[in-house]
Amino acid sequence: MLPDTGERYLSTTLFDEVIGEMNDVEVEISQSTPRYRFDVSSAPTKADASAKIAAAKPEAIEFVETVTRDAQQPVVMFALEWCEFCWSVRKMFGEVGIPFRSIDLDSVEYQKNNKGGDIRNALKQLTSSPTIPQIYVGDEHIGGCTETFDAFNDGRLQTLLAENNVKFDAAKRPDAYTFLPTWLHPR
Repeated sequence: MLPDTGERYLSTTLFDEVIGEMNDVEVEISQSTPRYRFDVSSAPTKADASAKIAAAKPEAIEFVETVTRDAQQPVVMFALEWCEFCWSVRKMFGEVGIPFRSIDLDSVEYQKNNKGGDIRNALKQLTSSPTIPQIYVGDEHIGGCTETFDAFNDGRLQTLLAENNVKFDAAKRPDAYTFLPTWLHPR
């Protein structure tokens, strides 16, 4: 088995809008990488990315609304398999015993017909946020990693979990920010 170099992520349409979210310095850095793909003249602009948000597919919006209303799995995280912020939230949920459903938008299941990209556009439209992860509890949008950590640290997340009958270890109260990667948040 060959090592995962991450190239498969650059080949999925899920990341077609990345150029629209990059500043000039980030584009220059990406172009210094061998086989970069942000040099294509047809790359979308920020205006194009905004237009795509408004054009989220109804079936993708319906999917998000359906999974976030599931009383059997009230904690839902829309994530990317390789995202360190997603893994930080996963680690915190694991430490505290919070059961959750992870919808990994870049997984094989969601790559077919760009389903992951469509769901991400729907999330952008519904939440007004382009970041991943996006966490919901009982049909209430919590936000991304930072908002989820803030909600945990100030107790709002625990209250919402209790209101939705989600069992977790309430005695555990770590500082959520300690779950961030050490390069970002040295311990």
